[in-house]
Amino acid sequence: MLNYILLQAAPAADAAQNTGASNWSFWVMMIAIFVVFYFFMIRPQTKKQKELQQKRDAIKKGDKVITAGGIYGEVKDIQENAFIITIAKDVTIKVDKSSVTPVEEPEPKKEAEPKK
Repeated sequence: MLNYILLQAAPAADAAQNTGASNWSFWVMMIAIFVVFYFFMIRPQTKKQKELQQKRDAIKKGDKVITAGGIYGEVKDIQENAFIITIAKDVTIKVDKSSVTPVEEPEPKKEAEPKK
C-alpha cells in the first residue's frame, strides 16, 4: 500500500517541476511568433508605406496621377494637404494627398534585333 501511495505522489512532483519549464517555453514561443509576424507582416507594410509617401512627396505640377477612386488626372496645383487635379477640359477636383498615387509610365518596349 505504501508503494502505491509513493508511486502516485511521484507524478505529481514531476508535474510541479514541469510547470515552470512549460511557462518558460510558452513565452519563448510567443516571442518567436511575434518576431515572425513582425518580419513577414509589419515590416514589409511599413516599408511599402514609406515608399508610397516618398512618391507622393515627389509629385509636382503636370504629373499624371490616379486617385483612390480610380480617377486619372493631371496635377494642376499643390496645396498643403491636397492636390488640385484636372480630369477633363475645364474640370478640376480637389483631392486629399493621401488618396493620390502617381501613375508610373510603362517603359517603351524595345524591338527585338533580328538574329544573324
